[in-house]
Amino acid sequence: MSIPQSGGGPIERPEQLAEYLASGAKPKDDWRIGTEHEKFGYCKDTLKPLPYDGERSIRAMLEGLRDGFGWSPIEEGGHLIGLEKDGANVSLEPGGALELSGAQLQTIHETCDEVNLHLREVKEVADRIGAGFIGLGAAPDWQHDEMPLMPKGRYKLMDAYMAKVGTMGRDMMRRTCTVQVNLDFGSEADMVQKLRVAIALQPVATALFANSPFWEGKPNGHKSWRSRIWRDLDAARTGMVPFVFDEGFGFEAWVDYALDVPMYFVYRDGRYIDALGQSFRDFMRGELPALPGEVPTLSDFADHLTTIFPEARLKKFIEMRGADGGPWRRLCALPALWVGLTYDQTALDAAWDLAKGWDAETRDALRIAASVDGLQAEVPGVRMHDLAREVVDIAEAGLKARARPGAGGLLADETHFLNALKESVETGQTPADELLGKYHGDWAGDVNRVFSEYSY
Repeated sequence: MSIPQSGGGPIERPEQLAEYLASGAKPKDDWRIGTEHEKFGYCKDTLKPLPYDGERSIRAMLEGLRDGFGWSPIEEGGHLIGLEKDGANVSLEPGGALELSGAQLQTIHETCDEVNLHLREVKEVADRIGAGFIGLGAAPDWQHDEMPLMPKGRYKLMDAYMAKVGTMGRDMMRRTCTVQVNLDFGSEADMVQKLRVAIALQPVATALFANSPFWEGKPNGHKSWRSRIWRDLDAARTGMVPFVFDEGFGFEAWVDYALDVPMYFVYRDGRYIDALGQSFRDFMRGELPALPGEVPTLSDFADHLTTIFPEARLKKFIEMRGADGGPWRRLCALPALWVGLTYDQTALDAAWDLAKGWDAETRDALRIAASVDGLQAEVPGVRMHDLAREVVDIAEAGLKARARPGAGGLLADETHFLNALKESVETGQTPADELLGKYHGDWAGDVNRVFSEYSY
């Protein structure tokens, strides 16, 4: 999850909030790709999650990356809780999953090189301390009480609040992992089209990347249990944000939505101040109970935006949030999918043509069906397998049109990064289907075989 934002002065006019979002617009030549992915760490001998402290721990992982590969430490309250280098960050999810928040890069070739280097570094440190890492959408056989809460003030506050809203927020915090990509927009109109495509087609990503069919040691009845968890987390800050499709939607409408999402915290002087359930609108008037008389800064607003969790999220860029964490090669497939769909105008128009006739009920139904059935999902008028085939074809055409060669011109474009998704479309099988096939076959019902066969 996000680190504290910085650099914003006091908010003196309400219009500054929409202006802040609008300031993210960039000319097309400056559009970049930021890939984030999370993975579960575990002890190789016990197959249990890594604790924060100890010789074989999350802290030992961070120290090994810091000392062995030149990462700079990020600390909070005397605890090492992250690393930074060359525009990238390594951070901790609430239950100890390790996340790479990648640098803003020009091509998928570069972002995949970054992913590959990071996982090699992680494996080197992990092998040395007797740990392993695996990419799944949900922890396959760990109980809530086995997952330690990382020593970050933000997580302590969130954990308390999650227990009061929805039923699965604390499960999301500790026992799920995702891969996502952050992409740019060129104008308000471009943002609107991209965000609408992102929201409408996010269920396709959920289906293609479905990789969480196990929970607490057995099949859970869903291809993406991670997606199921997000559906019962906190209705005020999650979901398919239907207002994005209203006529006249733009930056101001997103600000209005964000201001109505209850707050978690205010960050001051290295400390998270409890503002759970309080109103950012009150904060704007200097009436926040947590900080009476004080008005927010743009950094406070930026922090607040990181506590909103719809299927695609607008900040000064757009975050695609619908995919399960997964195998190494699929970590590069997600940015390939969304870059292909959104960074070429012809592809973006074609993607919008697929979805523009759907109503909110259809979009919600697709989201639910994707989590349950993956590529076998169907809703009235839409077969997910057929839709996914069209989406991947459009993305491939978009990447061909971009024509971004690899280093030395050895690869003509970025289309080969879609190969894993093309295989799923051809076979109808996602990672979840493969895992379930092994569970009911060679594994003879032993979920823990996933660690020996699918770890990085």
